[in-house]
Amino acid sequence: MYHYTVVQWLFFFYFYCFFGWCFESAYVSIKSKRLVNRGFMRGPFLPLYGCGAIMMLVVSKPFQENLVLVYIAGCLGATVLEYVTGVTMEALFKVRYWDYSKNKFNFQGHICLGSSLAWGGLTILMTEVIHKPVERLVLSIPGRYLGIITFLLSVYICVDFALSFKAALDLRDILVQMERAKEEMMRIQKRLDVIIALTEEDWSSRKSEFADGLALRKGEIKEGISMRMEDVKAQIDETLEKLKNLAQTKPNAYLDSVKEEIFDLKVKYKSSLDYRSRLGKLKDFFQRGLIRSNPTMSSEKFREALEELKKNSQKKRK
Repeated sequence: MYHYTVVQWLFFFYFYCFFGWCFESAYVSIKSKRLVNRGFMRGPFLPLYGCGAIMMLVVSKPFQENLVLVYIAGCLGATVLEYVTGVTMEALFKVRYWDYSKNKFNFQGHICLGSSLAWGGLTILMTEVIHKPVERLVLSIPGRYLGIITFLLSVYICVDFALSFKAALDLRDILVQMERAKEEMMRIQKRLDVIIALTEEDWSSRKSEFADGLALRKGEIKEGISMRMEDVKAQIDETLEKLKNLAQTKPNAYLDSVKEEIFDLKVKYKSSLDYRSRLGKLKDFFQRGLIRSNPTMSSEKFREALEELKKNSQKKRK
C-alpha cells in the first residue's frame, strides 16, 4: 500500500513528468531523425505523464494483489484521464495535441481502443517494475532535502507551465484572428462580385444565377475553411483586375458611383492580407517552441492557419 506525504506525492509527480519527457522525446526524436523537445511545456516535463503515473498508482491501490484488476483499473482510469484532458485542451486552445481519428475503434479522436489497452499494460509495468526502485530512491532522501528539491521544482514548473499556458492561449487567438482576416477577405470578394454584376448589361437575365452565387459565397464564409487562402486571394486579385479593365473599356454611371467603395475595399483587402501575414510569422519564442514540440497537433476548424504556422515555425528554425 502507498503511504506517502504530500511532498513525496509531489516529487513522484515531477519525477514521472521528467521520465515521460525523456521517453517521449527520445521516441519522437528517433522517429523524426532529429532532436525534438516534446511536450506542452518548454522544460523537460510532460504533465500528462505525471498525472498518468499518479493515476495508475491511485487506481491500482485497492487491487495490488490482483493483476487482472490492476490492468482493468489502469485501462479505465487512463482512458478517462486521456479523454478529459484531450477535450479540455481542445476546448481551451482550439487544437488537438494528439489525435486518434485515423486509428480503429476511436472515440471522437481523443481516445482509442489500442491506446486504452496499452495503458492497462503500462499500469502493471508501472506498479510492478518501475515504481518500486523509484519509491526506494525517494524514501531514502532525507525529508528536509526532499522538501527543498520539491519546492524548487514546484517554482520552476509553475513558472514554465504559466508561460506555456499563456503561449497556448495566444496561439489560439492567433488562429482565430487569422481565420477572421480570411473571412473578412471573403466578404470583400462577395461585395466585389456584386459590383461586377451590376456593371454588366445583362444584369436582369443573370439575377437568378448571381443570387445562387451569393448564396454559395455566404455558405463559404460561414464555414470559414471551405476555401483555401490562396484561392481567396487569387479571386480578389482577379476581380479587382476585371473592375479596372471595365472602368477603362466600359465606363458607366454606376461604376463611377462606386469608385470610392472599390478603393475602400482594396484598402481593407490589403490591410487584412498584411495583418494575416504578420500573424502568421509567429515571432514569439514560446509559441514557436510549442508548435515545434507538437508537430502532430491538428485543428479541424483552423487547419489551414495552423499548417501555415507550422511551416513558418520550421523556417524560423532553419
